[in-house]
Amino acid sequence: MATTDTRPDNTGKTGTGGAGGGLDLRRLLLDNGALSALVVLVVAMSLLSGDFLTTQNLLNVGVQAAVTAILAFGVTFVIVAAGIDLSVGSVAALSATVLAWSATKEGVPVWIAVLLAVGTGVACGLVNGVLVSYGKLPPFIATLAMLSIGRGLSLVISQGSPIAFPESVSKVGDTLGGWLPVPVLVMVVMGLVTALILARTYIGRSMYAIGGNEEAARLSGLRVKRQKIVIYALSGLFAAVAGIVLASRLVSAQPQAAQGYELDAIAAVVIGGASLAGGVGKASGTLIGALILAVLRNGLNLLSVSAFWQQVVIGVVIALAVLLDTLRRRAGSGAPGGGAVGSTSSGSGRKGPQALKYTVAAVVAAAVIAAVSLFNSGSSGTSTKIGLSLSTLNNPFFVQMKEGAQAEAKKAGVDLTVTDAQNDASQQANQLQNFTSESMKAVIVNPVDSDAVGPAARAANKADIPVVAADRGVNKADVATLVASDNVAGGKQAAKALADKLGGKGEVVVLQGTAGTSASRERGQGFAEGIKAYPGIKVVAKQPADFDRTKGLDVMTNLLQGNPGVDGVFAENDEMALGAAKALGGKAGKSVSVVGFDGTPDGLKAVEAGTLYASVAQQPAELGRIAVRNAIDAADDKKVSAVVKVPVKVVTEKNVARFK
Repeated sequence: MATTDTRPDNTGKTGTGGAGGGLDLRRLLLDNGALSALVVLVVAMSLLSGDFLTTQNLLNVGVQAAVTAILAFGVTFVIVAAGIDLSVGSVAALSATVLAWSATKEGVPVWIAVLLAVGTGVACGLVNGVLVSYGKLPPFIATLAMLSIGRGLSLVISQGSPIAFPESVSKVGDTLGGWLPVPVLVMVVMGLVTALILARTYIGRSMYAIGGNEEAARLSGLRVKRQKIVIYALSGLFAAVAGIVLASRLVSAQPQAAQGYELDAIAAVVIGGASLAGGVGKASGTLIGALILAVLRNGLNLLSVSAFWQQVVIGVVIALAVLLDTLRRRAGSGAPGGGAVGSTSSGSGRKGPQALKYTVAAVVAAAVIAAVSLFNSGSSGTSTKIGLSLSTLNNPFFVQMKEGAQAEAKKAGVDLTVTDAQNDASQQANQLQNFTSESMKAVIVNPVDSDAVGPAARAANKADIPVVAADRGVNKADVATLVASDNVAGGKQAAKALADKLGGKGEVVVLQGTAGTSASRERGQGFAEGIKAYPGIKVVAKQPADFDRTKGLDVMTNLLQGNPGVDGVFAENDEMALGAAKALGGKAGKSVSVVGFDGTPDGLKAVEAGTLYASVAQQPAELGRIAVRNAIDAADDKKVSAVVKVPVKVVTEKNVARFK
């Protein structure tokens, strides 16, 4: 039966003098690679940013680590038992959606709704366990299927739109006494529960036994199949708690919430010293792993590291942290499979391994400091610092908005920090928290979701930092101004342009953007309202393609199988329109008219070439420039308009030269 990594260390003795205390601290750091990496990161970030080591920012780090840590605690059980759970992000979103839907839409008492949410998480875990234990499916496949099922059910229940969270439960995302974040308290409690289960319970010992040698555990009388079901159920339970905490922070249940969080959770567990081969892992290591990820993201935001480089730096540091732990285990064991605890004995024979550990720790420290220094655009030394959080930079429209904002900031001589929320409302909330800690003079936000960004915007309001909304509004918070195009009006213009081209008759399909985003809802709403004026036009299909060109190609290809006689296509952005045109081939611009939205450079080229009939141009670069201009005025306490509308216009082959 496998042994755990949680035994007390009896190999060294505690000295009574200063030297003994120093040895104890050195041994603690050397025998926990993840802790060493965390200490190095904190020191590096503190040296490089004066805003990092403040009480408020450290609390922000705790809040930002909470959801990942809670998910990771549940995943720890699975990984210790030599399994994997890829479904926790989707299960978290589904559980939160069930709570919000049952409490706000169906009028179920809140306490029952909470039980339903937790039960949903447990049920998903039980299904995973049954598929793995009795269905003989590999854990990767079983949980990958649940990832898709959970996300799909979340979208079905919510119909792709965020659902307001019950106010009483939303307090979980608030603070106690105005300063102590409740998510941090929940994280600590769940961590203690995890430690207790792993170290003091029969199921915890079973996890280590199964992960160490499943066949030996079975031969020793352990009911492995039943234990695996319980293990996956625990993972589902922790995912449900994480989903409730996440939705409480955003004051809404987002059907697309926690996308990719399963990878962060697994990374946190592995960084914390657990082995994907099973049999090794502990709650404290998982917590440290989650804190490492949070410190990295927080610090890189404060250092104004390019959003494109942040993922590279995070990946490099994760790899180095795991390498440090791997080398530590090898050096400490003296033989394959040796444990870390037994490596703490002193003696002349240990000098080589200890030197190796010091060397690796120094390499990690140097790599971290070099990476953040190399890619740090830092402060330009100006008195005016402005933060800009974009919903995504994986889209030419928002890249143009960023470029326009940067050009205006450079012209005005202000320091502009740009971050990429990657279409994750939670990550965007974290970025706004970081801007507030950094005492920005003003904050510009292009919301992933207008409701979810509200709490973070209110925190900026309390700090007397003016907030400017760009392209999409911010709900339940004060904004100095809203700089935006009218998406609803643009959708109506697209409907009129397509209907006029088709002579008021024909069949059309609609490619929708990312479900749950305000841009998709508003553009779709405008098109639906506009097309009602043409009873001869029939919308035969609507499918989401996530504002992505490749998905637009795939979805349009599929739709053509059931609707070969389609006459027109409306895509809620140019990227999907270009994908649809590719799927249509020679029909695009001839027998089938395609209308896009945004007026991106590629979209305008396609209009000029006749592949797209039209695009509703929004002038994103101008939108970025105006947003920065208004943010500077707001920071200087100058009066700004409550709403600034950037004109939109339908661009066809006749007028495309003027827009290009």
